[in-house]
Amino acid sequence: WTGIVQRRLAAAVVDVLMRNDMFSGWGIRTLSAACNRFNPLGYHLGTVWPHDNAIIAMGFKKYGFEDELNEVATALFDAARSFPYYRLPELYAGSARSTHYTPVPYPVACRPQAWAAGSFPLILQAILGLVPNAPDGELFIVRPRLPYWLDNVQVRNLRVGRGRADLLYSRRGARTRVEVLAVRNRLRVAVVPAWAL
Repeated sequence: WTGIVQRRLAAAVVDVLMRNDMFSGWGIRTLSAACNRFNPLGYHLGTVWPHDNAIIAMGFKKYGFEDELNEVATALFDAARSFPYYRLPELYAGSARSTHYTPVPYPVACRPQAWAAGSFPLILQAILGLVPNAPDGELFIVRPRLPYWLDNVQVRNLRVGRGRADLLYSRRGARTRVEVLAVRNRLRVAVVPAWAL
């Protein structure tokens, strides 16, 4: 997410995070299930933290790993569906996903939790490829790709500095198209092929 990983090493980092010992199917764990100290309900010993996953997902986006971004987004969305009001807890168990298992919240996890609630806006920003530059009145859109379960997204009155934009994203198969419906107050909107690290 910060851009600290050299581009030549990014694929190896993504590979490690998406292996079955790290990716539970409900999100990326804080510790590998292959470690001796792994405990799926241990605070930092194997639980899944939604805000960490959102930051990881944004990092995936910045390095061009949209498939992995969408896999993490899908895992968190599916996890949220199993909690009351779609409210992700601060953290939940890092047990492996199965057809007979739903995520279990950490016993004293905060619900609601601000940084868990902030996970979906950051993941949506990554999926939509939104890169605002408020001081210069610019909005860049980098390789948007909606996950398979999301066909359309409409963004209304997106504020970037003094400007505003309305956008419509639509998915057909593996392709996502973005249409700029309206731009106000001299905001410049550009679709670009890569995120500048």
